[in-house]
Amino acid sequence: MERGDLTDSEWAQLEPHLPKNTGRGGRWKEHRQVINGIFFRIRTGIPWRDWPADGTWEKIFRAAQADADADGRIDWSMVSVDSTVCRAHQHAARARKQTPRKPGKRTPPAQHRPDEALGRSRGGLTTKIHLAGEGGLRPLAMLVTPGQWGDVPQMIPVLERIRVPRPDGGHPRTRPDHLSGDKAYSSRRNRRYLRRRHIKHTIPERRDQQAHRLRRGSNGGRPTGFNAARYVRRNEIERLINRLKVNRAVAMRFDKRAYVYYGTVTVAALCLWLRA
Repeated sequence: MERGDLTDSEWAQLEPHLPKNTGRGGRWKEHRQVINGIFFRIRTGIPWRDWPADGTWEKIFRAAQADADADGRIDWSMVSVDSTVCRAHQHAARARKQTPRKPGKRTPPAQHRPDEALGRSRGGLTTKIHLAGEGGLRPLAMLVTPGQWGDVPQMIPVLERIRVPRPDGGHPRTRPDHLSGDKAYSSRRNRRYLRRRHIKHTIPERRDQQAHRLRRGSNGGRPTGFNAARYVRRNEIERLINRLKVNRAVAMRFDKRAYVYYGTVTVAALCLWLRA
């Protein structure tokens, strides 16, 4: 076994969720060898050709979460949201626009974005990863956008992606007990959404929002609640981001297509669940 390859126990967790081997060769001729090669690519950032974005990695990612939840290894008591900006290599730009050859005959790949999740700033081309992570330093949901996009509008889409299946059947778990985020996520819309879903939250109010509320007097509403002791745990999402960006292919985007880069981030997240 080479450095970074799947151990026997990790392979035992992963194998039941992989596509069946047809015995006819192709990409799934030898599951373990293929996945070890993919993990090597994620660690080192070497180029790779486009892998079909058919939702296979997303399915395996959810299955790993379901196994962890069944064993009681997901800390739902505190889920945090945050984002990180990743530089994009110049080779990631100028992807050809994808248009169907015949109307209605071709569906876009999973996680396809017309903007390819690339943005420009003074630092160059960037992509932003928005994610929600549980207390055990593992991601529950991810979303990629252009680097200049703000955090406030992306909190709800990220939380809507939390769907941990239940092996015994029933609706997936989608709601944490408590949510933590920094001032970048403070907005009336986000707080209304969390109250409607009965999710307790610790998000500090920005100074300009405080001043606006005070100027409105009694119409400004009550001050937002804030638990400083719980807010200390916000460092968990920052540590999770550091663990993800240890992988060069995550910290520096080499993929032209947004759905391919999202697959890269998903595989890196899967590694964290398997090796917890």
